[in-house]
Amino acid sequence: MTAIVIIPARYNSARFPGKPLYPLRGMPVIQHVYENSKRARLADDVIVATDSETIFEKVLSFGGKAAMTDRKHQSGTDRVAEVARSTDYDIIVNVQGDEPLIRSEMIDDVISLLEDKKASIGTLTKKIEDPQEMRDPNVVKIVFDNEGFALYFSRAQIPFHATHSELRTPDYYKHIGIYSYRRDILLALAGMKQTGLERVEKLEQLRALENGMKIKIRETFFETYGVDTPEDIERVEKCLNTSL
Repeated sequence: MTAIVIIPARYNSARFPGKPLYPLRGMPVIQHVYENSKRARLADDVIVATDSETIFEKVLSFGGKAAMTDRKHQSGTDRVAEVARSTDYDIIVNVQGDEPLIRSEMIDDVISLLEDKKASIGTLTKKIEDPQEMRDPNVVKIVFDNEGFALYFSRAQIPFHATHSELRTPDYYKHIGIYSYRRDILLALAGMKQTGLERVEKLEQLRALENGMKIKIRETFFETYGVDTPEDIERVEKCLNTSL
């Protein structure tokens, strides 16, 4: 199977405009994402999908590949799908343009998940170690079955521990937002209307589950933090320095 990483990157983020261009240790955020993605063994190519000529030019300036996409897209998935339509790769990997800590091993993991013919989509999870994350609606929680297929994603604490008797406290897992798609699945998903659960939780992956798509999960032991606000920069820079 052939695979390409497509990195959606828009300029006009409500909470942090221009964040893909913000310098981290002398390189823009988007360059960290791009170069980490290029290190993936199972990805044949990497391209940035953007609606910004400034981001487009910046990617070209450091030797990367980029494609201009429609400014009207409502989500990164739609932006990735637009570029995917012009390719013939078997697997499309969506790596967010604000994830400078993404590891190449994580990309290889989601690609290899699609070796399971029952899987339409692959993604990652990590065991929650900080109790505050269980109650944080910005941390998406996930439950999955014995074969590693997602049952549900939620901003709420799932599973809910209904009794505190002799039962062991269950393990809780958070979703790491990197996806691999079979190309036809991605294009089909991008053409579907929002579903009820998706609108309630504000989680696109619920559209896939509500339409019967199977999302395969693999646990990762790597931590990653996105750059959503200017306040996130300090935490990400600390993580980058630690990894040196």
